[in-house]
Amino acid sequence: MIPIALDPAHLSIALVGRGDLAVRRFGSLRAGGATATTIYSDAPRPLLVQAAGDRLVRRLPSDADLASISLLWIADLPPDAARDLAVRARAAKVLVNVEDDRPNCDFHNVAQVRRGDLLLTASTNGASPGLASMVREQLERTYTADWAERLERLRGRRADWRAEGRTMDEVGRRTRAAVAEEGWLP
Repeated sequence: MIPIALDPAHLSIALVGRGDLAVRRFGSLRAGGATATTIYSDAPRPLLVQAAGDRLVRRLPSDADLASISLLWIADLPPDAARDLAVRARAAKVLVNVEDDRPNCDFHNVAQVRRGDLLLTASTNGASPGLASMVREQLERTYTADWAERLERLRGRRADWRAEGRTMDEVGRRTRAAVAEEGWLP
């Protein structure tokens, strides 16, 4: 596993699905900032139609569509259709995730907790999604909603320190000192 955080502003992201799993994945993508996600569905259920709005394309992606995509999530498709689409996408050099089908995934989704721009994740590399979920629940209890505001306060202080010409090492030390002073971490 190579954990990375991708900026959706620099990628073309698409989702293919039909129902609840696609709706859930679309919500997760939007929460991560992927506001321009295209949703393809040959048989969208009403909840997906509602969630996708004008982002919905009522068909599966063509090879030309795939050529313009960077990342593709596939959910709620029959296994054969998902596998075939994943093969076509890879041929177009698209990174693919097929929901709950690890052999057909180039990447997988981590359990996550968002507190503003603070993103905490847990992964078991697919070995035990249930354990990853339990770790996520613990992170939710530990890192409550007020962490979003805490991060904003640190963002402002960091900007000030950088404007003063502080080095990255100095900014790091000042951040540690500020967090310790506030008693935010044990």
